[in-house]
Amino acid sequence: MPDLHRHHWLDRFGAMGSLMCALHCALLPVVIAALPSLGIASWLSDGFERGFVLFATLLGVFSLLWGYRRHRVVRALGLLLPGLAILWLGVLYQPLHETVVPHAVAMTLGGTLVGLGHLVNLRLNHGHVHDASCAH
Repeated sequence: MPDLHRHHWLDRFGAMGSLMCALHCALLPVVIAALPSLGIASWLSDGFERGFVLFATLLGVFSLLWGYRRHRVVRALGLLLPGLAILWLGVLYQPLHETVVPHAVAMTLGGTLVGLGHLVNLRLNHGHVHDASCAH
C-alpha cells in the first residue's frame, strides 16, 4: 500500500472515529436514562472511555505528524492538540468527569476538534503538490 494512500486512510479513519466520538458524547445525556434497559452501560465505563481517548491520541498524533512532515502546515495540529487536551481533561479531571452535561460538552468539543484536525490534515495532504522544492 503506497504511503499516500495509507495516510489518507488513516486520516479518514481518525476523522470518522473522532466525529463518532463527538456524536456519542453529544447524545450521552439523552441516552443515559435508557442504558439500564438496553444493557450497554459497559460501553460508557471509565475504562472504555480512557481507552478510546488513548486510541484517538495515538492515531491522531501519528497521522497528523506524518502529514505535517509532508505539508509543513501547523493548522491541523492546532486543532488536534487542543482537542486532545480537552478530551484528556474530560476523562482525568474528576470534577468535570463526574458531571454529566459539562463532561458531555467537553468530550463533544474535544472530539469535534480532533475530527476537524484529521479533516484539515487530509485536505492539506490531498492538496500537496510535488514540485522541484518538495523533498518528498
